[in-house]
Amino acid sequence: MEQIVPKNTVGKRTYSVDEIRAILNISRRKAYELCNSGSFKIVRVGRTIRVSKLSFDEWLDNIDNNNGGI
Repeated sequence: MEQIVPKNTVGKRTYSVDEIRAILNISRRKAYELCNSGSFKIVRVGRTIRVSKLSFDEWLDNIDNNNGGI
């Protein structure tokens, strides 16, 4: 069943590639490689990439548990 949330309580749901760069302190090229790696969900809007905040945050929280790296 779909949950309905009032608009005024919805926070930011996506990150830009530049925000991913800043969070991880990585290069632009590495940020795009990571976004295209399938490690978390992305949405393409035209030529723009938006990263699902929820899936990115879960990936980042679990990166050590999966023996993965950037």
